[in-house]
Amino acid sequence: MDRTTSTTIVIAVIVLALLGMYLGWRARQKRQSALPAITAVPADAGAVRYSAETFYAATTIAGEPLNRVAVRGLGFRGRATVTVTELGVILGIAGEPEAFIPVSALRRVERATWTIDRVVENGGLVLIAWTLGETDVDSYLRLAESADPGPLIDAISSILSTETAS
Repeated sequence: MDRTTSTTIVIAVIVLALLGMYLGWRARQKRQSALPAITAVPADAGAVRYSAETFYAATTIAGEPLNRVAVRGLGFRGRATVTVTELGVILGIAGEPEAFIPVSALRRVERATWTIDRVVENGGLVLIAWTLGETDVDSYLRLAESADPGPLIDAISSILSTETAS
């Protein structure tokens, strides 16, 4: 086999792999198209309890940490800001409109170690469990290496306990 033939075969395999990835992503988006739009940030989201720069790792279907949500601005990881207010959590993922998770949609917050394409030290991720429409989802955030996720977890827990008390 000459060099041109082997190069052509390698290029064809790469093109087929990229095509397969593209078609798979489009099929995932189509399967998840029934998910509702994320709530926009209200004009008055309440007093800020906590805010930090984070790395947004993923949002997955609850209980399925390898099933990434690929729609509604939640499909790609990137830098983000998370702000906890009296009325909910504002998630600002770079390149996407800010998402508001109302306190009524929050289910729990806890530490996690892994999700799709991200494994960190024990408890290095913050898992925010919430409901998007009628679908339970889990969003994973990672604070800066030196930052303690405790204050973020405490801030979300405090608005959750306020919601359950009322």
